[in-house]
Amino acid sequence: MPRNLLGIGFLAPSLIAVSLFFLAPVLLTVAFSFTTLSTATGISGGEYVISRSILRDLEDHGVGKETVAQLESAGYEITESALELFAAEFGEDRADELRDSYLGDSFETRRELERVMRGLDNSIRQTRQRKAAADLFAVTIIGNRFETEEEFRDALQSSGVDPADHDILTDVVYTGWRWTTENFSLLFELPSTLRYALNTAFYVICTLIFNVTFGLFLAISTFYLPLKLANIFRSIWFLPRILPPVMYVLMWNWFTWDNGFIATVTGWFGVPQQNWMLQTPVHAWTVVILINGFVGASLGMILFSSAIKAIPLSMLYASEVDGANRWQQVRHIILPQLRWPILFITSYQTLSLLTSFEYILLATDGGPGSTTEVWALAAYHTALNNYGGNLQYGLGAAFALILVLIGIVLSVAYLRFFNFKELVAKPRIEQ
Repeated sequence: MPRNLLGIGFLAPSLIAVSLFFLAPVLLTVAFSFTTLSTATGISGGEYVISRSILRDLEDHGVGKETVAQLESAGYEITESALELFAAEFGEDRADELRDSYLGDSFETRRELERVMRGLDNSIRQTRQRKAAADLFAVTIIGNRFETEEEFRDALQSSGVDPADHDILTDVVYTGWRWTTENFSLLFELPSTLRYALNTAFYVICTLIFNVTFGLFLAISTFYLPLKLANIFRSIWFLPRILPPVMYVLMWNWFTWDNGFIATVTGWFGVPQQNWMLQTPVHAWTVVILINGFVGASLGMILFSSAIKAIPLSMLYASEVDGANRWQQVRHIILPQLRWPILFITSYQTLSLLTSFEYILLATDGGPGSTTEVWALAAYHTALNNYGGNLQYGLGAAFALILVLIGIVLSVAYLRFFNFKELVAKPRIEQ
C-alpha cells in the first residue's frame, strides 16, 4: 500500500497537468459545442428584449402577422412616469398642462397625440420634437428589458398578445445563451463547410506526403554521408522546426512577396513583379504546403535518422558482400526497419496538421479569398477572430469537436493499418 501511494504521488503532477491542459479543454469544447455562446449572448444569463431589428424577422420564426402588427402599432397613454420624462425634456409647464387635461387618456396613434401637443397653450412647434415627445408616452414592450422569463410573459399577457405566440417570442428574443444542437446542423447546412473540409483534406494529404517522403530522403541521404558533413546538413534542415513561427513565415514573405527575392530575380529576366504567395490559389497552396512541409520533414529527418542508426551495421556489410547496391539496401533493409517510426510520424503529423493553423494564419490567413481556409482556421475565425465582430464560441467549438472525432477515427485506422500489435510484440526469439 505505501508503495502504491508513493507511485501515485510521483504521478500526481503529471495527472494534474493532463487534467488541466488536456481533459479540461476537451470537455469544455464538448460542452460549448452544444451552446449558443457568443459575444452577443455573453457567458452570464441574458435578458428578454424585443428590438426593432428582431421585430422585422418575427414572422420568419413563426409569429403570427396579427401579433407582429399589434406589437408594431402599440398605443400611447398619458401616465405619471411618462410625464416626468416629458417634463425633463420639454418643461414643467407643458407637463402640468397635459397632466391637468389628459392624465390617464389613451391614444391609438401617434398623430392623435401630436395634435394634442400642438394644441397646448405652450405648444411644441417643431414636428421632430413633437414626434420625440409622443414617443415618451408609447405603451409598448419593444425595447424594454425583462430580466426573467416570468416578467416577459406577464408583459406579453398584459399587452394582449396571442398566447399561442408566447413560447416563440420567449425563445426568439432571449439575448442569453442556451443549450442547443443547432450548431451541428448548421455546419452541414453552410455552403462553406464543404469547402473547408476539402481544403483540409487536400492540405493534410499533400503536406503529409511531403513530410514523410522528404524526411525519409533527408535521413537516408545524410546516413550515407560522412558524419561531420551529415550533422551539418541535419542542423541546417532542422532550423524550420526550431525557428519561431513568426520569424519563419516572415522569411517566406521576404522570399515570395512582390518585392521579395523571387520577384527581384525574375524581374531581371523581364518577368512582371507579382506576389508569388498570393497571386493565385495554386501559388498559395504551394507555399502553404512547403512552409508546413519543411517543418514536418525536419522532425521526420531526426526520428528516421535515429532509427536508421539503430540498424546493425553487420546487416549492411553483409548486403554489400552479397553485391547489394544503395537502393537495394534502402528497399530491403532500411525501409522495413522503419515501419514503427513511419507510423509515428504519419499519425503524429496527421493529427498535427488537422489541428494546427498558425502557419496558414501568418502566411495567407486563408486567402486569397478562402481558398486556403482549412477547418481549424475556420474554427479560429468563427470563435475568436471574425470580420463581423460577433465571436460565435459555440459554433467554433462545434468545428473543433468535429476535428477531435476525426482525429480519433484516424488514429484507430492508422493503428490497424500498420498492425500495431505486431509492432509492439516481443521478438520471436523471446516468445
